Amino acid sequence: MRYDHGGALLVAVLKELGIDTVFGIVSVHNLPLVEAVDRELRFVPVRHEATAVNAADAYGRARGSIGCALTSTGTGAGNAAGSLVEALASGTSVLHVTGQVEAEFLGSGRGFIHETKDQLGMLDAVSKYAATVTSADEAGQVLREAAAAALAAPGGPASVEWPIDLQYAAQTDSPDAPGSEPAPAVDPAELAAAAALLASAGRPLIWAGGGATRARTELAALVEATGAGLLTSNSGRGSVPEDHPQVIGNFATTPAGRALLADADLLLTVGTHFRSNETADYGLQLPEQHIQIDIDEAALGRVYPATHALHGDAAPVLDALLPHARRAESGWTERVGQVRTDVRAALHDNLGPQAAICDALREALPRDAVVARDVTIASSSWGNRLLEMYDPTANVFPRGGGIGQGLGMGIGAALADPDRPTVVIAGDGGLAVHLGELLTLAQERPRLTLLVFNDGGYGVLRNMQDRYADRRSGVDLTTPDFELLARACRLPYLRIADAEHAAPVIGQAVASDGPVLVEVDLAALGPMKNPFTPPVKIPTA
Repeated sequence: MRYDHGGALLVAVLKELGIDTVFGIVSVHNLPLVEAVDRELRFVPVRHEATAVNAADAYGRARGSIGCALTSTGTGAGNAAGSLVEALASGTSVLHVTGQVEAEFLGSGRGFIHETKDQLGMLDAVSKYAATVTSADEAGQVLREAAAAALAAPGGPASVEWPIDLQYAAQTDSPDAPGSEPAPAVDPAELAAAAALLASAGRPLIWAGGGATRARTELAALVEATGAGLLTSNSGRGSVPEDHPQVIGNFATTPAGRALLADADLLLTVGTHFRSNETADYGLQLPEQHIQIDIDEAALGRVYPATHALHGDAAPVLDALLPHARRAESGWTERVGQVRTDVRAALHDNLGPQAAICDALREALPRDAVVARDVTIASSSWGNRLLEMYDPTANVFPRGGGIGQGLGMGIGAALADPDRPTVVIAGDGGLAVHLGELLTLAQERPRLTLLVFNDGGYGVLRNMQDRYADRRSGVDLTTPDFELLARACRLPYLRIADAEHAAPVIGQAVASDGPVLVEVDLAALGPMKNPFTPPVKIPTA
């Protein structure tokens, strides 16, 4: 097949992938691509390349597929690197297409505009796959190989750099889909031993990570068959809807969660990598008998020893284990339900007046609404735990822990499905990282409620310094007048300054058919009962 230029080819590949919206910044080094996308699909001109990748990432998460970001070369590609790190850490599928200087100047070091030293090496360091288009006859193949790599479990970002002269050139394309690698075959002996262990368990627990989101039906069946309690990492939330009576959720490090783990005689983990913040910096004690399922062979036994390590895709492995499941011993499932109730009640009580916001959100949002969170106290304390999730595609947050990515993710998720509302939970400090994206929000006008929790700085770190240090450093920040800021961006503005405001304000915002900025005035609302500090070790404490 023949295309007049690379932009037309890119559009064809994106249509094959089911992508209808692309995020990026136009540049002299990607102009043919942007023009073609804008002509035939939807191009969203974000204000920073990092946001382009965050938005594409969340677009893919919300659809359960893949998103696309377009950036310029050199500094533009460098700006995208931090967000590629997030996609890499979370295993989410992003096709990142960046420009490059003319092919004849590649690697010359002569200072051609937008040129940078070893751009491909930089992209390779922060991507699952990285490649250069070296001729107009191979661009289609490179793009499809990149997309296939991004989509292959466990997923990740794929970056393609495309010299500008080759973007303008006529393209010859043979649209053959790259072959996919077969899923690893689980060792039969290990599977049989794991099945026997599962059949003997009387007090089982299951821990679902991000890998479990690809095996929702199979996971739910095993939970039901065993009567086990289901713990989750943040990434595994919604794999089984969190209003299920056996779903304890992201509460493993609570006192009640630890006690349950101590009394369990088997833990079966599915696609979780035991991140430091979800294991109390690896201080969490797990049961001795541990069946671990992961498609990433390197993850098996990496953090905690596994009695039986099952290298394979979660869905068929869980399906193979299901016939060997037996019901938990008397009283275990009831205890699981009590722990579920107790950990939620304790957290709800500790939130003080902020609990009203959590309650109002769940009341106002439909079950499939996207909740995108930045790294802020509201997210870390209750948004990642207490605010129930019923579908993994609704659970959007920066798994790598980087601040400032929430609004971009929310924009991407909102545009992935304009019919369902999206809420973004952000702090004033995180929002300031990419404050310019308020203009993207105003321009594109998605159905998005932006909740800004305003405490005048980096509240998590402030709480740490107040608890462990003798002074504050770098945590108290000047914040804008959010009402004036919203007005300047032509965004509707609402304010929560009392627990009684939460339900009516959030209900009004979520019911809107466009963007709304809601400021949560934390000084007026009042504090939590206990200031939130993250689960990290302070050697001098």
